[in-house]
Amino acid sequence: MSEGGKKGAVYEDLYDVPENMIGEIIDGELVVTPRPSPRHSHTASVLGGELIPPYRFGRGGPGGWIILGEVEILFGRDLLVPDLSGWRRERFPGWPSENWFSVAPDWVCEVLSPGTAARDKVAKLNIYASHGVQHYWLVDPHHRTLDVLQLGPDHRWVVWGSFAGDAKVRAEPFPETELNLQDLWAPEPGSGLEM
Repeated sequence: MSEGGKKGAVYEDLYDVPENMIGEIIDGELVVTPRPSPRHSHTASVLGGELIPPYRFGRGGPGGWIILGEVEILFGRDLLVPDLSGWRRERFPGWPSENWFSVAPDWVCEVLSPGTAARDKVAKLNIYASHGVQHYWLVDPHHRTLDVLQLGPDHRWVVWGSFAGDAKVRAEPFPETELNLQDLWAPEPGSGLEM
């Protein structure tokens, strides 16, 4: 299987995806990509580590959210696997008996990589908008940027803010927590910097 895929894909097609790959169904096409790189995983893990204590557990923040990493979400005929997803507790559908959630999250974060950036910025962005996801973050560890998008009343994305480098950010829907973007970026290979 390639990053292209099979048109008219169904959930059962995901059973044939190798364990070291991630399968999604986007616009009816099975799309298979490699598991995230260490740099990508670092960014997603640190961001989750910053948001989960205050927003899921109320430690130093308001609580009221369920935030999960790399879960399957069924959006009509599309099945996506965002890096991070968050539901306000009152909208959380509960733990499903199947392998996917069928209620759109309130917030989605995609960590961009060279192989997925175009898809995350176009196809997935449009799917999230059409299903009413209210907040979409695009984090690019290579360019060290964070784009915060908010869904407008006409189901079009509005750029709430764009940030780079070592900016300190309080962004919707999590304004109570200040994120130091520098923490999201893994050291350059061979830099000798210890974490």
